[in-house]
Amino acid sequence: MKNVTDSFVSLGHWPSAGSFGFNTDILATNPINLSVVLGVLNDLLDNRKQRILRTIRNSEELRGGAIEKLEKAKARLRKVKMEADEFRVNGYSEIEREKLNLINSTYQNLERLENYKNETIQFEQQRAINQVRQRVFQQALQGALGTLNSCLNNELHLRTISANIGIFGAMKEITD
Repeated sequence: MKNVTDSFVSLGHWPSAGSFGFNTDILATNPINLSVVLGVLNDLLDNRKQRILRTIRNSEELRGGAIEKLEKAKARLRKVKMEADEFRVNGYSEIEREKLNLINSTYQNLERLENYKNETIQFEQQRAINQVRQRVFQQALQGALGTLNSCLNNELHLRTISANIGIFGAMKEITD
């Protein structure tokens, strides 16, 4: 068993034993593999699109909630303005400060939500791109292995073994 293993291991060391390689050009490989890859990519992209759309919908719902809070804040602002008119003499500057703080905090909340939505979309897009790249690489590798395995037939094996036996015989004559 060791001799058989040695003969296969030594194949890589002798250029006259024949050569073969991997075809890494995806377009030159089997069209069926390409159609499978495109189908898988299409499914991946559709799934990613649905996730992104859900994220956008969730962000829009959050945005809607923020707008509702903004409307409440505006209503409260109107109420504060009315009270300000009543208490203008005693506390006009403090009410004005409260109003500005309320507006600023509401706009900051809206800006944070918008930033979060944009970051989530960018993250999901990058993750989708990375998954597609990984799938393409896997499919290309599987296609190359399939092509390689389909090229290895009995005749090639017998020629490789004969070539190795001839090389070993020549090596033995040289060392003797």
